[in-house]
Amino acid sequence: MPEIRIGYHNELDQIRADVVRSAALVTETIPRATDALLSGDLQVAKQIIEGDDVLDALTLDIEERCFQILALQQPVATDLRSVITAIKLVAEIERSGDLMVNVAKAGRRLYGATLDARIRGIIERMGEEATRLFRLAIDAYAEGNAGLAAAVDDLDDQLDNLQKELVSVIFETRGGEEASLEVAVQLALVGRYYERVGDHAVNVSERVQYMVTGWLPEHTGAARLRARAQTDAAEAIDGPDAPVIGLVPPVDEEAG
Repeated sequence: MPEIRIGYHNELDQIRADVVRSAALVTETIPRATDALLSGDLQVAKQIIEGDDVLDALTLDIEERCFQILALQQPVATDLRSVITAIKLVAEIERSGDLMVNVAKAGRRLYGATLDARIRGIIERMGEEATRLFRLAIDAYAEGNAGLAAAVDDLDDQLDNLQKELVSVIFETRGGEEASLEVAVQLALVGRYYERVGDHAVNVSERVQYMVTGWLPEHTGAARLRARAQTDAAEAIDGPDAPVIGLVPPVDEEAG
């Protein structure tokens, strides 16, 4: 194999390794931000906020190297999907890091507040679940495992349920005047931050499926949209009882 192609494939491997490294920064930050919030550790919160610059710099470096490969090497097929996936993933990872910075900042705003034991327990579980989801999504990327990636979407339901439970408990404690309005708002935002990390993990997993198989889960929704558009067009011409010719096959409404 020509030396230039060896260098090209080495660069692809290095990009993948650096994407995994950027994700590792986030998976390490989630429990640290959670602990800082619950313990009121302002020093750790400051470290998390300032440390986000490292993730930002790594994200920019990966993106620039991907653009260079696209411009100079013109990758195709699997290699092209790998580069596109890396570009998409670093955006999801970087935003997840920002969300943990938001948790750390919320910890500073909540400093000195007494949190209900139920709220503390839910936040701790949300941190654990967000860490687990993000790690699974990145493991799927590192291994090129489409099956593992497909499982992440289903697992995200647990984090969604925890967010709803947190909001419910916040309202209960507000009713008893145990939490001020400012504290209640900050806690609701914290729940949203964790839930969004789960969403980003799902987005990562979907991009992994695309990298491995060439198929995006969003295609199912696009198929439904085309089917509805063709049905609407046929009804506009011939009425609602007219047969529609050329529709895409029926799509499972539970999919996508």
